[in-house]
Amino acid sequence: MNRHPYLRAYMAGILLPTLMLLVILTALVVAHAFYRLPAAIERAVVFPMAVVPNLWGLWNVLYQAKPRLPFGVHGALLPILLVPCGYALASYFQLAFIPFSLAAMFTPVGMAAYYLVWKHLVSYLNGILGLRC
Repeated sequence: MNRHPYLRAYMAGILLPTLMLLVILTALVVAHAFYRLPAAIERAVVFPMAVVPNLWGLWNVLYQAKPRLPFGVHGALLPILLVPCGYALASYFQLAFIPFSLAAMFTPVGMAAYYLVWKHLVSYLNGILGLRC
């Protein structure tokens, strides 16, 4: 099963964020049915739906290409890239309801959550596909 390891790594990486974004999109549609939400939220959701799963997949491919850190630590570094991008997007669409200092303060919490998700869930998916983790 050594054929196309990077494609398998990409597919294992995109599974969890894609499923979560489907849940978030469903909640957004239901919220629109019952509450008035600002129109900027739809514009801000496009970025995570397009970028976050792809970045998770590419992050997993990067690990498969050059494993230098433990797998969970590798995954925990991803919020360092995602938090500033998400904050910049929210600021661009005037959705800056969270100050940057608060976002920076909760980045370690996100890193801990990503560590656990990558160590247990993504590594499990990699194991199913015969990849190292």
